[in-house]
Amino acid sequence: MNAVLDELKWRGLLVESTDEQALVSHLAAGPVTFYVGFDPTAPSLHFGNLVQLMVARALQRAGHHPLILVGGSTGLIGDPKETSERILNPKETVAGWVESIRRQVEKFVDFSGQNPARVVNNLDWTGPMPVLDFLRDIGKHFPVNRMLSRDVVRQRLEGGISYTEFSYVLLQALDYLQLHRAYGCTLQFGGSDQWGNITAGVELIRRVERQRVHAFATPLLTKADGTKFGKTETGTVWLDPGMTSPYALHQYFLNVEDEKVIEYLKVFSERNRPEIDELERQTRESPQLRAAQRALADDVTALVHGAVERDAAIRAADAVFGRSDLRELPESVLDDVAAEIGGTQLEANGDLPTVAEVLAAGGVVSSKSAARRAITEGGAYVNNHRVTDPDARLAEYDLLHGRYVIVRRGKRTVGAVSIRRT
Repeated sequence: MNAVLDELKWRGLLVESTDEQALVSHLAAGPVTFYVGFDPTAPSLHFGNLVQLMVARALQRAGHHPLILVGGSTGLIGDPKETSERILNPKETVAGWVESIRRQVEKFVDFSGQNPARVVNNLDWTGPMPVLDFLRDIGKHFPVNRMLSRDVVRQRLEGGISYTEFSYVLLQALDYLQLHRAYGCTLQFGGSDQWGNITAGVELIRRVERQRVHAFATPLLTKADGTKFGKTETGTVWLDPGMTSPYALHQYFLNVEDEKVIEYLKVFSERNRPEIDELERQTRESPQLRAAQRALADDVTALVHGAVERDAAIRAADAVFGRSDLRELPESVLDDVAAEIGGTQLEANGDLPTVAEVLAAGGVVSSKSAARRAITEGGAYVNNHRVTDPDARLAEYDLLHGRYVIVRRGKRTVGAVSIRRT
């Protein structure tokens, strides 16, 4: 087994290939040029996309040459969904998203050295192509009966599918052909849900160029309950810190289920096999320590946002749960904390609210009477300080950065309240 493929298989990142033995030989014969593509369907990539970027990093470290495609044209069309037609976004919007995603992917691969990465945009070759050339030179190689047999197309036939989405596979196949011609690209990979599109490119190159090229698929990760990885109750987990803060990202991975944490470590951490094996042992023997979750959260946050933001996220979590001083947190970090734990706002006209009022407003108790009981029982905290007087009122000193209060009931139930003067 080729060393990099061996690593990808151990990490669970290779689930299907056109011909695995041929791919082993191809990679062993010398550095190859490979590509992976991302469509700009939002201003940011999400954590499903990070799977592909981790594969690109591994292949580049092994000496191969990365092409990272940002789909300026395929993003205008949209890959068929299983349930309904995609909404077509304005061209100007998609162009802006292309640039945002281009900047994001540049953080994950190396653009220097002997095998530097290159970012390409498929609008550069599809935009100028006359429609008649596209139909004659590309469309004639796609039997309609084979296109109709694709699972996603079959599922959509009864409700209807537009020719726009139906033709998406032609555009992605054209990408592989163009990159093969322009850069000698001989390997494409992507998520297993893209396997039909990926193999269409392999077949197009065989038909047009009489050349053999290669492809493989990565898995679609799920959570322990079978739902989509990277989805939360509040939405998708994004790579953009303005859409998912470093604190929220760190918390997401801290809360990964024991059943999934080692799988995610293999995918999103670059720790070696002995390190991950040791974390697996600790998870099995001492799950309450959550050593694997902490390693995963730290590694992913550092990878995506850098060591400084990782350390800030760790300090924020320590402060929120009473292990350090909340007053040491910058206001911007408190903003992220409040957004993540469901912060709310209270208006103060004159006197500041009572502790019972902020406990109830912060959602850590169901009512002001429940808040008073929690205070009496010794389980209520304001900014990590236990409150014992059920009639206590906030003081100016309690307002972090002049407006925030972090409330807690017991060890784990936390809320944030922002006080607005009227």
